[in-house]
Amino acid sequence: MKIDLRSDTITRPTREMQEAMWSAEVGDDVFGDDPTVNALQEKAAQLFGMEDALFCPSGTMTNQLAIRVHTRPGSDVICDKHSHIYLYEGGGIMLNSFSSVKLLDGDRGRLSAQQVTEAISPENDVHSTVTRLVSLENTMNKGGGCYYDFREIEAIRDVCRGRNIPLHLDGARLFNALVETGENPAQYGQVFDSISICLSKGLGCPVGSLLLGTGEMIREARRFRKVMGGGWRQAGFLAAAGLYALDNHVNRLKEDHSRARAIGELFATRPEVAGIFPVDTNIVIIRLNNGISEKEYVSRLAGAGILAVTFGKGLVRFVTHLDFTDDHLEVMRGRLKTF
Repeated sequence: MKIDLRSDTITRPTREMQEAMWSAEVGDDVFGDDPTVNALQEKAAQLFGMEDALFCPSGTMTNQLAIRVHTRPGSDVICDKHSHIYLYEGGGIMLNSFSSVKLLDGDRGRLSAQQVTEAISPENDVHSTVTRLVSLENTMNKGGGCYYDFREIEAIRDVCRGRNIPLHLDGARLFNALVETGENPAQYGQVFDSISICLSKGLGCPVGSLLLGTGEMIREARRFRKVMGGGWRQAGFLAAAGLYALDNHVNRLKEDHSRARAIGELFATRPEVAGIFPVDTNIVIIRLNNGISEKEYVSRLAGAGILAVTFGKGLVRFVTHLDFTDDHLEVMRGRLKTF
């Protein structure tokens, strides 16, 4: 049995999700007449209390579309130095939007209102870029799946609105945060100007992300999606998976979190492990003792049938997901005893 914990993106549709996909009514989404895509977009917008939504192939695209719409060439985006939009989206902020970044050093990737306030470019300073967007990430991938205190988000919102700066959320794993905090999507729709959510991570869909915002913003994002080659046709087969996931795969995320904590406990007692990031959701990051190569360690794990990824110097990441069950956990527990 292979234990694949490289990411929560590796899941495959459940039988029930497959049935929903193959029975979907479809049309041509570029013409706007795919009924299942339209239903997914309407459902997501209503869930978050926002005006409209746009279904896209990836979270990178939804994030980059938001940045493109909110910014102008020569402006800057405030984000944490470990943000996905900065580290893992191919330099898209520069390439797509001709914008710079102001990188902050948050608490495991979580920014504070004070940090944001201090980072905003001074007005009427010809030497500076113009701050046109603040972007948060929740949960924070590089922070080990940690999530924000919603009161801090509200404080950041107040700072942004006081300076007329849009606030974007990279919410690739937002539902992981919501099931832990008990907050609801509509609360997030009230404080953010745009939100990106992934369907292909914890929710278990094969493909797809959603961008949420105002009607005007989504209309503009739809145009840029076409420019980026993101216009698709009978996408309702994929949208049906998203509809099924929103109805059936949100609450079960707690199971992933419980198994992630169990994995953290397994590695906490190992002599080669110097420490473990707090396990808040479905991501486990271990820090190896000095002198142990993360690449060699991941290779050794693979030899034992456990797949993980390197995550920086001395760091290894594991991510639990829909296809990792209690049976997999027990097999992993047994393999680590002789590892």
